[in-house]
Amino acid sequence: MRVGLIGATGWLGSALGAGLLARGILAPGELVLLNRSAPQTNYHGHANVTWARDAAELVAQSDVIVVSVRPEDWPGLDLRAGGRLVLSFMAGIGAATLACCGGRIVRAMPNAAAEIGASYSPFWAGPGVTAADRATVRRLLSAIGSTDELETEAQIDLMTALPGSGAAYPALMATAMAAFMRARGIPEAIAWRAAEAAVVGGARLLEDRITEAPALLAAYRAYRGTTAAGLDAAEAAGFPQAIETALAAATEKARTMTQTTAPT
Repeated sequence: MRVGLIGATGWLGSALGAGLLARGILAPGELVLLNRSAPQTNYHGHANVTWARDAAELVAQSDVIVVSVRPEDWPGLDLRAGGRLVLSFMAGIGAATLACCGGRIVRAMPNAAAEIGASYSPFWAGPGVTAADRATVRRLLSAIGSTDELETEAQIDLMTALPGSGAAYPALMATAMAAFMRARGIPEAIAWRAAEAAVVGGARLLEDRITEAPALLAAYRAYRGTTAAGLDAAEAAGFPQAIETALAAATEKARTMTQTTAPT
């Protein structure tokens, strides 16, 4: 199997390429790469990958096509991938639009944790995608983390809003926490370390046990200490509603992008 990776040096494309090579999922000779800049003589420690001059050359040498470019770059790509499995990482470019390339379409939504092999990348498979295709998709996505198959394409928009946001919401929380500390006289470096302890260190307690989050909150509240007071105040100030509003806005943005790019 030869995999063509369009956007091979971009954020997600580079992470996928690195993961495929590092984990031995593909040999260097099984990767066909395309980017907007010049080919690299050393791609994640390998010189014997194949660089294509354009999308047509990449398709001609590939069995599977991964599209990891910005949504606004899709129209200019002019992809013609008849008979190929096409795995898209683009938000807002729906299957109806992607299908114009002639391939069997799968949409996936990785996030920035792909860089460290920890992305949760759920996917949805369009008409004509086979069981073998699904196995291929799972194998490719395992290079950057974990995955699940979604039931409907509309659920991709929800995944764009939540796991697709990567570290954005934790970063927002960390920024607010550090600002709180600095405003009360804590030196900047210490303020950031305190925020890291809460956002990064605290989150480790939930790793692989996220469904226990409600029980953890209940335990903090039962103690009736300082954290319980903070949790009560955050809820009273509308923290859960703010998160819901943010995710609803991000989901609607994804849906609007998909409707805008749909073929007429």
